Amino acid sequence: MMLVPDSRDDRDVRRFLNGRPINSCLNTERPASFEPGAGVSANPRMEALMTRKSLVALAAVALLAGACRPAPREAAVAVDSNQLALFAPLPDQMGSPDNPVTDAKVALGRLLFYETRISKQGNQSCNSCHHLAAFGADTGRVSVGSAGQLGGRNSPTVFNAAGHVAQFWDGRALNVEEQAKGPILNPVEMGMANSAAVLRVLRADSAYVTAFRAAFPGERDPLTYDNLGRAIGAFERGLVTPSRFDQFLRGVDTALTNEEKAGFNSFVRVGCASCHNGMYVGGAQFQRAGLVNPWPDTSDVGRMAVSRDRNDRMVFKVPSLRNIEHTGPYFHNGRAPTLDSAVAMMGHYQLGNTLTPDERRQITAFLRALSGTLPTAYIAPPMPRGSD
Repeated sequence: MMLVPDSRDDRDVRRFLNGRPINSCLNTERPASFEPGAGVSANPRMEALMTRKSLVALAAVALLAGACRPAPREAAVAVDSNQLALFAPLPDQMGSPDNPVTDAKVALGRLLFYETRISKQGNQSCNSCHHLAAFGADTGRVSVGSAGQLGGRNSPTVFNAAGHVAQFWDGRALNVEEQAKGPILNPVEMGMANSAAVLRVLRADSAYVTAFRAAFPGERDPLTYDNLGRAIGAFERGLVTPSRFDQFLRGVDTALTNEEKAGFNSFVRVGCASCHNGMYVGGAQFQRAGLVNPWPDTSDVGRMAVSRDRNDRMVFKVPSLRNIEHTGPYFHNGRAPTLDSAVAMMGHYQLGNTLTPDERRQITAFLRALSGTLPTAYIAPPMPRGSD
């Protein structure tokens, strides 16, 4: 394309066209025998115009070069190793000397965890309220029982629960072996009349008779209700969900983002770690709901219903925060619908602080880093009878 000068100066046009022709407006090559008045340099206006265009092109190149330059690296957020010492990585298995885990026990416990025939209506199992594929909790505020009744409390997750100080919100079971036996006989939950009714169902199935013998070898009568609890407990002791936080605790600094590290720092600084600490980021103590400011709903007296001690009124087990992103709604009554609202409530009622939006955002970012990996093969439902 040929650049045509301003038509108001025909002499400039003639001089430009009579000089050496050019093929583009950026071609400033001089003729072989250069003389003033010949070629493109003979036209000052054209030379000025081309100079301006060259400067624009150079500026564009400079801008592009700046755009391609790598962005400055974000400064790393430091985490105090003394604060990290409040926590510990998850174990591979939450074993107990009182109930050694064996493959046969785990296989039997898995069968029993998914078994619906040990509910009054034949429609409920442990998995009905503790959905293993959904991080071991119930997505409802409270769970629905075998006959359609509503439970009184939110169902806590069974993942990582075997390592807690006790089971249930009020701590009425010391371990998962004891806990496993409770809901089956609870009239609001699975609704079986008594343990004898449960054993009649299991003894009528030869596969269960064989499985109990394999799980408890040497026992004269292995098919007992206590052994049912031991088998389910052995299975639950393998429900471990390691997360990126565990990698971070083991020294992999890049396992957490800067925002998650800032969230950890805020989590410790505002006081959350005074209750939520240790291997399970909670689950190790009991605490009063409404420690600083009165809890808005006092209809559930908490541990007092078990201990009969007035000092235990509104006292509940501190829940683990592992997988907390996936186990809402929150608290014993399921009244907090979102993680952000739960964090804000904890700040107000337990710590006496009004957390800022930035603090809540950072803390929830850290809490999401506690989401672990589900052991999908371990929790896979048993194959239906008659399947290969």
